[in-house]
Amino acid sequence: MTLTPADKGGKRVLIADGIIDSRLPERLKAAIDADERIEEIWLRSRGGDAEAGNRAGKVIRSYPGMVTRIPAGWTCFSACNFVFMGGDRRFVEPGGMFMVHMFTHTGDRDVIEISVDEGTEETTRLIGEIEQASALLASEDNDFLIRMGISRKLLTEVMYKQQAVATKENPSTRYCLSQDEVRKYNVVPVERPAG
Repeated sequence: MTLTPADKGGKRVLIADGIIDSRLPERLKAAIDADERIEEIWLRSRGGDAEAGNRAGKVIRSYPGMVTRIPAGWTCFSACNFVFMGGDRRFVEPGGMFMVHMFTHTGDRDVIEISVDEGTEETTRLIGEIEQASALLASEDNDFLIRMGISRKLLTEVMYKQQAVATKENPSTRYCLSQDEVRKYNVVPVERPAG
């Protein structure tokens, strides 16, 4: 992911664009620390390293008042969701897309096929490994949402309801939240007037 400071509409912003890599949390902290005028982070990404996305969101939250924004025409998907949700204040502009999916640990079909070829014991071991990894990731996602003030129903009513793997009958594995939904689940908190 590239991190580019820029002046936009009278604000100093950090444009975060591209694939989320394992070094993003450290690079993000360094970029924010290097320019004390940064007040917003604009995000456009199809995702990447889920753990790094979670850690990057926590980095952003460590800067009180930091705004995250998905501008009109931009999409924040997958691991990007957790970077975005780290913002103390969050905005999805009309025409911006906050797109979610159900995580999966079964994306590598070669590993599954090899396991099946090796027999029942190996397949059972792989299933157990996938179940454990899935439980841990679900727990981490839940903890993150609680800490960021986002409704856990985002997971149970939206993210985890999406198919993890596309089928011929239903190829959809993604869901884009509407403006009403980002508010309903507190992905974008309702702004309260000052005073």
